[in-house]
Amino acid sequence: MSSPADLLTGRFGDGLATGADVIEAAESAIAQALAPLHGQHPDLLCVFVSGADPVTAESVGTRAKEVAGARTTLGCGAAGVIGAGRGVENAPAVSAFAACLPGVRCTPVRLELFHTPDGPAVIGMPDRRDDDAVAILLADPFTFPAPEFLQRSNAEPAVLPLIGGLASGPRGSRLFLNGDSVAGGAVGVVLSGPVATRTIVSQGCRPFGPSMIVTKAEGNVLWELAGMPALAKLEQIVADLSIQDRQAVARGLHIGVAMDEYAEEHERGDFLIRAVVGADRQQGAIVIGDVVEVGRTVCFQVRDASAADQDLKELFTRFRAESGPVGGALLFSCNGRGKIMFPSADHDVLAVRSGLDTTGVAGFFAAGEIGPVGGRNHLHGFTASILVFGTGTP
Repeated sequence: MSSPADLLTGRFGDGLATGADVIEAAESAIAQALAPLHGQHPDLLCVFVSGADPVTAESVGTRAKEVAGARTTLGCGAAGVIGAGRGVENAPAVSAFAACLPGVRCTPVRLELFHTPDGPAVIGMPDRRDDDAVAILLADPFTFPAPEFLQRSNAEPAVLPLIGGLASGPRGSRLFLNGDSVAGGAVGVVLSGPVATRTIVSQGCRPFGPSMIVTKAEGNVLWELAGMPALAKLEQIVADLSIQDRQAVARGLHIGVAMDEYAEEHERGDFLIRAVVGADRQQGAIVIGDVVEVGRTVCFQVRDASAADQDLKELFTRFRAESGPVGGALLFSCNGRGKIMFPSADHDVLAVRSGLDTTGVAGFFAAGEIGPVGGRNHLHGFTASILVFGTGTP
């Protein structure tokens, strides 16, 4: 009798290749990703390319479709790519992820911004079906209103988890779908039926100080926290920190908005993380990267390499305690991580491979990461958004 782990054997693969000839690199990366499939054609192939000129990058999507014969081929250009246990930034490289998903329906998606008399609207998202499990979404940050689209996705009666990232790269964004190059908007695939997937979003922060109620706010400006001027409250909290923690605050101050207002305690992972983008000392106010209403619970957060590493480890420990064997994973890591945050661009992919005990992990360094937190879809920064493929039925 086969074990759950045996059912995953030969279903997922990843690859990465570097070189000035990115078409040749794409062929190599795809061959690596297909090797564990033992001759099977993948149902899903994802290809990501960095460091190529726009015309050549477009050719990678076409060649990927030809080489792999996948049912659905998806990809984009990026500032860096991830695969085969490595991360490569700001250099010509291609990564690939291949998955055999028996019985799973893969519905390709192309989203476009359409202007109507009532204002802009996004068209192309298929109607929700009862067995839809998750959608992978790759978007062009210049032509697709990702924050607004994600906010509207949360208004659906049953929220479909969306995970992915914003394409990036020094020479502009490129999107690929089934061999075609897409100039803008967003592309993706909806996975439906007997597919066992879970999403993990590591926001890479640790809280400090108490949880507080927002007692006065306007838009993205916090005027009062716990009945006290917001900036004065922050200074009061920081004054009680160790020298090491004060230095961490100086390097990366953020604020977390609690996802569950009714929880008795709020810990790491219970918050939606947003940047603190400024302060008005004269007014005693703090400006953050989101709109927060009066009555919400918030807590200041610090982000550094240590916090980001620990957050990943804790999430994986919790995941392994609750879930079965993992076959593969797609990793969308912020382009502010990699060598900017860690000693090596390999950090996140090695952490995923080790923490989930799997080798089929590929993705790219994104200009913004898409993933659900607290049952709602959000656009993040400095995060690692991960789609995990397991075994069995969901």
